[in-house]
This record gives sequence, structure tokens and C-alpha cells, in this order.
Amino acid sequence: MTFNENVRIDTSQVQKRSGGGRRTGLAVGGGGIGLMLVLFLGSQLLGVDLTSFAPALSSGGGGTSSSEEIVAVENCETGADANANVECRMTATSDSLNRYWNTQVGNYRGPQPVALFSGQTQSQCGTASAATGPFYCPPEERIYVDTAFFDTLRSDYGASGGPLAEMYVLAHEWGHHISNITGSLNQAGRESGATSGSVRLELQADCFAGAWVGAAQTVTDDSGVPFLKPVTQSEINDALSAAAAVGDDHIMQSSGMRVDPERFTHGTSEQRQRWFMVGYEQGPTSCGTFEVPASQL
Repeated sequence: MTFNENVRIDTSQVQKRSGGGRRTGLAVGGGGIGLMLVLFLGSQLLGVDLTSFAPALSSGGGGTSSSEEIVAVENCETGADANANVECRMTATSDSLNRYWNTQVGNYRGPQPVALFSGQTQSQCGTASAATGPFYCPPEERIYVDTAFFDTLRSDYGASGGPLAEMYVLAHEWGHHISNITGSLNQAGRESGATSGSVRLELQADCFAGAWVGAAQTVTDDSGVPFLKPVTQSEINDALSAAAAVGDDHIMQSSGMRVDPERFTHGTSEQRQRWFMVGYEQGPTSCGTFEVPASQL
């Protein structure tokens, strides 16, 4: 999707982090349970089961590092900036998402400012790095995004790319926040499998992402200027390509593994695309993935 060039961006929903090093916060969950929660619930890579990487990642987490600098994003004032720069695109998308969900959820509270980082940073769910990819950390209600992941999504997972594919990633993680504040995240549990709560949670986030895309051209800045121009079919295809690239079955096949539904944590490529389109066509009230029978997932 393309931003209207004259739309004004509120940058308060995003922060930049750099220079992550030694942790100063308390360890979470005794030996990385917080990180395992994030890994398992599917906030990493939007569809990759990374729980096997947990021992190689931080065994704790919490807080920012003593040497880490947190600054506001700069030179991201208009839609023209968002069209030209990925960090500005994430900032404008965050502004649009926050305004949209404020109209959809009663007693809405937005997540903490999105943390854009490069290389490595710390969260209450453990160390965030290129290996973990974008994720939502429930204890602090914050989304972490290393924008270099978008290159990985194209090069390693076969997504077609495009701005809406990148915006889908953030909208999906924002969807986890909506699941959190509305109580759905508590239903996810820790089991895997084709009809597990983890799969239902991920498909709900895909549906919420689609709902935002479907309404995004109606979301306006304080002056009434729409953030985004009408979405094209080509742009929808980009988002669907990203969703398909991180389906459990596609990841397993690409890794040379047998497709094993008992190990699913995010849903198949077909499911992820379909639930995105359910949200896109029918809105957020259609995203009750925890209520539908297994046959309709």
C-alpha cells in the first residue's frame, strides 16, 4: 500500500534502539521461560518454530542494556517519508494501526512504542536479534522489529516483497497485542498441533492484520487526510505471499523436513492466507479463531 504523501505521521508510537550489550534487568522466568513463551506463541518470524534455538539465545532477559541508546525516529514526518524509508514506513504503519484499533476495541490501550533495532536488543522476553525476528512480548506489551528481517523474508522464505508485505508483518504482531488485551492470548496454551491454541492465536493475528488492511484507507491523521491510498490486488498478493512463506508446511518443506501437523504452531500457508482474507473482507469481528470448530480452521 502507498501512503498519501501529505499525511502527517505521529512518531510517538515508535522508538529506535542501538548498541545493545550487557543486560541490567532481572532475568525473566528462571532460565528463559519468557523467551520460550515468545518463541512458542509464534511471534518470531511469523511462522517459524524457533523453540529449538532457545538455548542459543538469552537465558534471561528484561530491561534494556546499560549501553543501549533509545532515541526517537527522525525525519519521518509525512507519507512521502514513509514511502521512501522502511523505518518511516513502520512508523506510519504504527500510527495507522493505533488509530484503527482505537475505533475497534473498547477501552483500547495501544502497545508500548514499537522498538526498531538492528543487530540485538533486550526485552522482557529475552534477547531480540536477527535470529528471533519480529515478535510481540506480552509482559511489556511491546513489538520488536529488526527491519533487516524483511530482506530475510524475501531471500530465505520466498516472499515476493513489497511495502504491504512489510506492513503485514507489523500488523500481524499488532494483532497479537489485540489478542492480549482482549483475552484471547490466554487461551493459546503451550501445545502444538494443527488445531492447537497456538495455531488459533497465529491465525487470529493474520485475520486482524487483514482487517486493518481492509479498512486502512479510511484511517486518517488529525487533519482528516487518509494515511493510505486504496489497496491494489498486486499489493494484496504481496501480503498473501508473505503469509504463505511462513506457513508451517512451507517452512518444513523448505527445510527438507516431513510435514508434520503435530508440530504445527502457526498454521499452514493456505490457512494463513485464508484468515488474512477473512479479516480483509469481513472485519475484525470475523476473527474468532478460538470459537470455530477444528474443521473450519
